[in-house]
Amino acid sequence: MKIGHIGINVNNMEESKEFYLKLFGFDILFEEILEDKKYIFLGKDKEIIVTLWEQSDKKFSTSTAGLHHLAFIVNCVDELKAFEKKLEEYKITKIYNGIVTHCEGSSSGGVFFLDPNGIRLEVCIAEGINEKNQSNHKHSSCGFF
Repeated sequence: MKIGHIGINVNNMEESKEFYLKLFGFDILFEEILEDKKYIFLGKDKEIIVTLWEQSDKKFSTSTAGLHHLAFIVNCVDELKAFEKKLEEYKITKIYNGIVTHCEGSSSGGVFFLDPNGIRLEVCIAEGINEKNQSNHKHSSCGFF
C-alpha cells in the first residue's frame, strides 16, 4: 500500500495554487469550480500528488488533532540543495536555518517551511547529510517545529 494523494484545505486557492505549482513544479491535472467551491488536482506525469480544496476561512492550526506535517522526498543532496535555493528565490521563510538532519547523529534530513495556509512542509532525503548540517536538537527536527 502507498499514499494515493494528499488533500489540503486552503483558504485562498490562487495563492496556494501558485505556491505548489512554482515551488514543486506540479502540473494542473484537473481544476473545477462548483458553485462557490474550488478544487484542483496537482501532480506530475499524470499522477495526482496534491489536491487543493478551497473550503477554509482560517489558517492551519498546530493546536488541534490532525495533520502534523507533510514530507516530500528527493533523491540526493544536490536536489535538496536546489530546492532550498528555490525557497530562498521565492523568499519562503524556512523554519530552521538551512538543511538540517532529522536528529543529532543522523544522515537523513531536509529543509522545513510553511505553505501559505500554515501547513508545515518538509523536503528531505533518506541519507547523505554531512556533519556541518547536523541538527542541534535532541528531539527530531521534524517532530516539534
